Amino acid sequence: MSDLIAKTSLDQRLASIVTPVIEGLGFELVRLRLMSGKMRTLQIMADRPDGGIEVADCAAISTAVSAALDVEDPLEDAYTLEVSSPGIDRPLTRLKDFAAWEGYEARLETTELIDGRRRFKGELAGVEGDEVLIEIEENGEPVTIGLQFDWLSDAKLVLTDDLIAEMLRARKESGAFDESQFDEIEEETQADAQDAPHQED
Repeated sequence: MSDLIAKTSLDQRLASIVTPVIEGLGFELVRLRLMSGKMRTLQIMADRPDGGIEVADCAAISTAVSAALDVEDPLEDAYTLEVSSPGIDRPLTRLKDFAAWEGYEARLETTELIDGRRRFKGELAGVEGDEVLIEIEENGEPVTIGLQFDWLSDAKLVLTDDLIAEMLRARKESGAFDESQFDEIEEETQADAQDAPHQED
């Protein structure tokens, strides 16, 4: 089965080291990439199994992963470690991601040409066995097609109003986003601005 979490053999080796550490903290590894440059950057995306990871969580993961990598020492050269959330337009790297985000728009790419194309954009329609179902438009008509998960080289959600609304709803339900506090801060800022003395140029 295709592994969109870690593509290269080195990425996969790094993933085998950090996955138990991340899971031990109660999170899941979403994606790992070792990026080349003047100094290599190890990018790790993680999330809670039910979604919703905070900055403090990323810091805790970074500390634990750094310690594990120091012990294993799989990288000879210096590198920078970046731990982040998947973001709103998150990458879809596991078969279960396509089921979880059914009904939302996504952009998929395949390794080989499928019916003359490698890029597919449309609404996710769940999974069936090892196939990812996506509804695309052909000749102006919606058509649901199945793509083997193994065929995929890249997949991510498309940033839409529906997706943003769902993320805000989920954050409010989890208590990570308190609308009343936001309004209060905004009102205080407005009041502070009105009370501030006006300075002439």
